[in-house]
Amino acid sequence: MSLATKTLRHGRRVAAGSLIAVTALALSACQSGKDSAAHSSSASAPAAAVTTQGGSSGAAGSSSGAGAKSANGKAANGPSALQAHTSTMTAPDRCTADNLSLRLGRTDIGAGNIHIPLVFTNTGKTACSLRGFPGVSLTLKEGTPVGKPATRSGAAGGTVRLKPGQSAHAVLHTVNDGVSDTPCWSTAQLVRAYPPGSKDAVTTGTDGLRVCGGQFDVTSVKPGATD
Repeated sequence: MSLATKTLRHGRRVAAGSLIAVTALALSACQSGKDSAAHSSSASAPAAAVTTQGGSSGAAGSSSGAGAKSANGKAANGPSALQAHTSTMTAPDRCTADNLSLRLGRTDIGAGNIHIPLVFTNTGKTACSLRGFPGVSLTLKEGTPVGKPATRSGAAGGTVRLKPGQSAHAVLHTVNDGVSDTPCWSTAQLVRAYPPGSKDAVTTGTDGLRVCGGQFDVTSVKPGATD
């Protein structure tokens, strides 16, 4: 066999070996690419599920956002927390000076004390409620104050519901002249009373009410007119 023939055969073997190596490398790279893609797809699936539940941005997040809107839409069909709160706060309605009249009841004198019912009557067309202490002060006809406003006496009491025409009362208290060394105030001509929680007052004549002994207080509102 000639040297040229040997050289040619050796070259073919080298070329064939190189071709086999290149083919094997290509097949290995292709298989590796498939495995990598499968691993990437498998790894990304749990992340997408978490994103969907969390409502993050992205395609899965958009789907979660739509679900949240749907849930909110269903909730909107029933009463919202704000509506429930508003309903609770507006019922029952509080009586105000606009729908109340005021008068003094029969004076009760005993054991040196003077008690006078302060009667509120619902003059409106709907029911309303009173609860707590009225603010009470005495004045002359022109509005000049007499003495100091009444202090509170006793417990706050419960809510009194008044239908149109019904009355509730608080009780004014002072003492007889001479019970104390503290001088009596000037005789008042008007009683100015602020219903509990109201910024406006109603007034009535006093029929010669005079506070003595520096004692002037008022109870919370109770049902009825007492006379």
